[in-house]
Amino acid sequence: MHGRRILIIDDEADLTRLLRKSLSREGARVFTARDGESGLRAFYEHRPELVILDIVLPGMDGWQTLRRIRDFSDVPIVILSALGEDADIVQGLD
Repeated sequence: MHGRRILIIDDEADLTRLLRKSLSREGARVFTARDGESGLRAFYEHRPELVILDIVLPGMDGWQTLRRIRDFSDVPIVILSALGEDADIVQGLD
């Protein structure tokens, strides 16, 4: 993971700090954003090799953010969410 660029898009500050600290300790370069719009800007700026994306975000939600990223990139995206309905899981896999 050394030197890998990872973008975390999540509005939960404590979780974001924990993830950033853990991933940085493993040598990753971690960038963060608190909403979908700033997440897209950070994506364009840093060109991450992995995105960790929350679905419930203020403004542009995670689904919209995911679709926008998929319009121009096939970067791996890990969906991080408390949503657990089957329909949510299916939507994420689509």
